[in-house]
Amino acid sequence: MPFVSAPDGVRVAYELVGRRSGEPVVMIQGLGADRRGWLLQRPAFAARHRCLLVDNRGVGRSDAPAGPYDLLTMAGDVVAAMDHAGIERAHVMGASMGGVIAQIIAVTHPERVRSLTLACTACRHLPWRRDLLEGWAEVAETRGMRALTDQALRWLLGARWHRRFGLPLGVFAPLVLNVPAHAFAAQARAILAADDALAAELGAVTAPTLVLVGSQDVLTPLADSEELVERIPHAELAVIGGAAHGFMIEAAGAYNRTVLRFLARFVESPTESPTESPTESVTESPTESVAESPAAAPAGPLHPVPAIAAD
Repeated sequence: MPFVSAPDGVRVAYELVGRRSGEPVVMIQGLGADRRGWLLQRPAFAARHRCLLVDNRGVGRSDAPAGPYDLLTMAGDVVAAMDHAGIERAHVMGASMGGVIAQIIAVTHPERVRSLTLACTACRHLPWRRDLLEGWAEVAETRGMRALTDQALRWLLGARWHRRFGLPLGVFAPLVLNVPAHAFAAQARAILAADDALAAELGAVTAPTLVLVGSQDVLTPLADSEELVERIPHAELAVIGGAAHGFMIEAAGAYNRTVLRFLARFVESPTESPTESPTESVTESPTESVAESPAAAPAGPLHPVPAIAAD
């Protein structure tokens, strides 16, 4: 696996998968998650694109130095990985904390962003979310990651998933339990330290932007996504019905189809049909649907993301 050294000496791991001739997609995961958080996106996206999956500092095979961490620095880590991989410009996709990192890249390095996909994320702090994240950091430091897992997972999955499957510890637990407690806390506090002034800078984003949210997301609810759409010129909003914060797993098929259709509109030289791989829908709930919010109608030349239903 390739590594790149950040200016402060931290080694950042990344992985390249997919079509060598495909347009690059940079994939950035959220708090405590490494590149394995894109497990159900990899086959579908790699069939069409060259995918760069980054382990944020503190997780996966990247170094996990003592804190504090900083989201601006972590955005620089992603850009350094792009440079090391020879990627000048890419479709940038971030989830949760990774969505904030993606916003920072779009604001500070607009020339590197072909399009922007922001999933289950926000651009401002809310008092209750500050308290929640600080509580998670304290639990990780004082009681360890296993104690944190039960608390955090309940915020990631929707009520329908809980009723049908319970907490899928076999999927999520390895992503959380393998994270050093100090690194998880440092990432959480990097989010808390992020400047809300970022929100005011989003009006300068020029990249075509898709914002996605699950209808049952209680960690970054619909209002957060609606604010992003209001602040980013020509941004579009897609709501995935019945899914929550972890909708890349809960509703992988719907997520993959929605994003790939969006990306297909901005691929300069498509090399294959944007029709989805037959394997994309195997994890999708029979009642999943994606609806475009009325707020998503673009103000400019972009076309709305079509509503889709489960197979």
